[in-house]
Amino acid sequence: MSDEKVSILLDTDIGSNIDDAVALAYLLKHPRCELLGVTTVSGQPVVRARLVSAVCTAFGRSEVPVHCGAAAPLLIDQQQLTVSQSTVLEHWPHRSDFDENTAVDFLRRTIRERPGQITLLSIGPLTNIALLYALDPEIPLLLKRHVMMAGLYFGRQPGYGLREWNALVDPHATAIVFAKGPADTRCVGLDVTVPCRIPAEGFRDHFRDGSLRIIHDMAETWLAGRSEVIFHDPLAAACVFRPDLLRWTQGHVEVELQSVSLQGLTAFSKNIHRKIHQVAAEVDAPAFFKHYFEISTRFA
Repeated sequence: MSDEKVSILLDTDIGSNIDDAVALAYLLKHPRCELLGVTTVSGQPVVRARLVSAVCTAFGRSEVPVHCGAAAPLLIDQQQLTVSQSTVLEHWPHRSDFDENTAVDFLRRTIRERPGQITLLSIGPLTNIALLYALDPEIPLLLKRHVMMAGLYFGRQPGYGLREWNALVDPHATAIVFAKGPADTRCVGLDVTVPCRIPAEGFRDHFRDGSLRIIHDMAETWLAGRSEVIFHDPLAAACVFRPDLLRWTQGHVEVELQSVSLQGLTAFSKNIHRKIHQVAAEVDAPAFFKHYFEISTRFA
């Protein structure tokens, strides 16, 4: 395995689904990850930044820059108003002195300082990224690649509708990102994340000890009434380092905006004459979990 460092900027809506924190834990533990900073997006981004700070502090990584981004979608109402996992902030040390709306400027400045070197990893609604691409149209050309957990590309998944959460929460931002993103845009959707699931008790066992304990504590509100955890965002994080865990197909993604009930639907076609997106089509779930826990439990 290569020991070359991978420079990453993470954009997250941590604090709602537990999988954001699970992905952050993986990045903080990965020996090849140079985490240049974390930006937060969606309702109460300051609270989400405090959660990022708490996780980083628990992992001995309080030096990681954390910035707050957009609190609301571009054109529609916010559907994700609260941050249920914020209850853990009473028990875990964290920074609380975050300024509002610094994320886009931080992303822009950092990418411009290191052209062609940075992988942008987005695991939340795409509002910050859309604003970044709109305010500085050269940014996509300066990225190494953009990896996102967003969309549903090959038909309905059991237990889900036709749309994926990150894509539908801010559909107009999703459309901008797919239209304006870099040539190397990799999309990890529900098609491949839904099979990556473990029972709730197994999850608790894996995250019970050491620095991982904060993930265990954050998960308790998420697990109330749930019997399992799906590793949506951790799969996107893992594919930055191990794209071979997935089978990819090339094509073009368009985002529905006209039908209100379907806004954010991601339609994939293998049209080689249009802008190319790399879309994950299959996953080796056992290999993914083996890799994830080998990394996340290092020196736990």
